[in-house]
Amino acid sequence: MGHFGEEEVRLIAAELGSALGFLHDLGIILSLFFCLYSGHLRLSDFGLSRRLKRGGRAFTICGTIQYMAPEILSGGPYNHAADWWSLGIMLFSLVTGKFPLMAEIDHCRMLAKVRDFSYVVPETFSSALILLLTELLCKNPMNRLRNLECFKMQTFFRGTSFDPYILQKTPPLSARIARRLKHP
Repeated sequence: MGHFGEEEVRLIAAELGSALGFLHDLGIILSLFFCLYSGHLRLSDFGLSRRLKRGGRAFTICGTIQYMAPEILSGGPYNHAADWWSLGIMLFSLVTGKFPLMAEIDHCRMLAKVRDFSYVVPETFSSALILLLTELLCKNPMNRLRNLECFKMQTFFRGTSFDPYILQKTPPLSARIARRLKHP
């Protein structure tokens, strides 16, 4: 289906990162789901969400296998850092037009693939985008970019406002992009 440009991905990433940061501040961990509303992204379907206190850990294996962080695939424990991995997979997919890895039929095979795979972004992308994806797709959750403050400080977002009011006033995604997000 093609891929998105860096400017388009910047808006998507800022909106999703802001939503994740807000939910994590409330102690909510989730699998990323989004829908399009008036050209902007909204999180939806909180069916797999759960409350997780700061420093808490979860062990439930749930979600779409291609988005699962290594620590979820291995059966846990995991925390909010797993959501940032999922965001990294989503952004990787948006800028390349494909998933970094094809899904496997079980968690053990998928975990083996994830552990062995090196998430290399094409050199045609800006160094700022490559750094962002590299930090989100860090296999060790302790070293992964895992909070909104660090996310906002990435060079990729230089000049981008994370203020929800300003983000909503940003011109919405084009009709072409809106159609692609609505009907993958």
